[in-house]
Amino acid sequence: MHSSSQFAPLMFDVIIAGCGPTGAMLAAELRLHDVRVLVLEKETEPVSFVRIVGLHIRSIELMAMRGLLDRILEHGRKRPAGGFFAAIAKPAPEGLDSAHAYLLGIPQPVIVHLLEEHAIELGAQVRRGCAVADFEQDDEGVTIELADGEQLRSRYLVGCDGGRSTVRKLLGVGFPGEPSRTETLMGEMEVGVAQEEIAAKVTEIHETNKVFSLRPFGEGVYRVVVPVAGVSDRAEPPTLEDFKEQLRAVAGTDFGVHSPRWLSRFGDATRLAERYRVGRVLLAGDAAHIHPPTGGQGLNLGVQDAFNLGWKLAAQIRGWAPETLLDTYQAERHPVAEDVLDNTRAQMELHSTEPGPQAVRRLLTELMDFDEVNRYLIEKITAIDIRYDFGKGPDLLGRRLRDIDVKQGHLYGLLHHGRGLLLDRTERLTVGGWSDRVDYLADPTAVLDVPCILLRPDGHVAWIGDDQQDLDDHLSRWFGKPAN
Repeated sequence: MHSSSQFAPLMFDVIIAGCGPTGAMLAAELRLHDVRVLVLEKETEPVSFVRIVGLHIRSIELMAMRGLLDRILEHGRKRPAGGFFAAIAKPAPEGLDSAHAYLLGIPQPVIVHLLEEHAIELGAQVRRGCAVADFEQDDEGVTIELADGEQLRSRYLVGCDGGRSTVRKLLGVGFPGEPSRTETLMGEMEVGVAQEEIAAKVTEIHETNKVFSLRPFGEGVYRVVVPVAGVSDRAEPPTLEDFKEQLRAVAGTDFGVHSPRWLSRFGDATRLAERYRVGRVLLAGDAAHIHPPTGGQGLNLGVQDAFNLGWKLAAQIRGWAPETLLDTYQAERHPVAEDVLDNTRAQMELHSTEPGPQAVRRLLTELMDFDEVNRYLIEKITAIDIRYDFGKGPDLLGRRLRDIDVKQGHLYGLLHHGRGLLLDRTERLTVGGWSDRVDYLADPTAVLDVPCILLRPDGHVAWIGDDQQDLDDHLSRWFGKPAN
């Protein structure tokens, strides 16, 4: 690109490439702070195929924090929060630390639409049929060139444009990891044989092949998952004939499959961006990390990236961010993605039909009968175990706080506007000059075993204590200088 900042006036605070769940969620989070946002989506129409995705506990909590959960629950189906790790069928442990201890199955186009609608209601602009072709950043902002030559200018650019991210490639950020070694076909379609026959065949195949499955999905439709020998060019969606061929190869029959609702393929490529930020350009969601879908963590990881980044980027733009605040995005989220990549690698090994991995799978299946092991793995997959490193302090420091009862109803109901919150059981503290960024609730009845907590806008505990000076230091650390 040969342009410079004098050719294009500053039009937006943030331009987001990609209007999937991560991009839409980030746009909404930024709009809570009155940031001027434009979302560019290269597809002219939303995806039509109805793939069901699962919102895990932490993502459900985030939706509750922003007042979105009731709207989303109308379109989803609650399922038990168990059997996620390598599809080892164990029930959810009792007493998970959440008011929302379930999985929410929801069609992917629906969750994307609801998040995009939420962002637009808050004032975000979305332009479809627009793709980032090039960009150039300077000290003041980023000049972005679209595929048709149009130039736009913003203070920041965020790539939420998927695993093949153009923004990441143009930025020159490395994406190390492993390419796909195996491939799996997945789709929803009708079958032409009796359910009993299917169940018997699936049970027989499961003795040696844990990836394969045909599950009824209501109204005569089955979710079909079948492994493939070798890896093809994944840019092309599979055909019904591909499914029939693989079903015959694995099961000896194609079960008379017909009338597909949607067909897709996925590999087990696992990659993590070396950096999440270079100057005024950042990465989030699949643009920053890709991994196999086992455990159903991908969409959740991206939405949680957006939640972590949104308020920090808004603070930078609003001018009150402490100097290092934006750097905490990578410091906090990169290790979380590393952990997800590792647990999906482990799960993929346990899906292998080789004798060694099968032996490990049998052993882990036994170990998961211990409540502590089962709980550990569920908390990992559902992201309620995350603890950011905020320094020394009680175990709750750096963790998310569950949706506890407070005198005004539910805690998460107080977080709809994306601000910080001081929950003060002593009724002696104040947020003082930070009241434009941090809300205050005096509630001696709150069910907490600590005197006071300071919550960040993403619901993580930033401080615990009862000393005003110590609180002021931590308010400065997370919310900058006081306004007066």
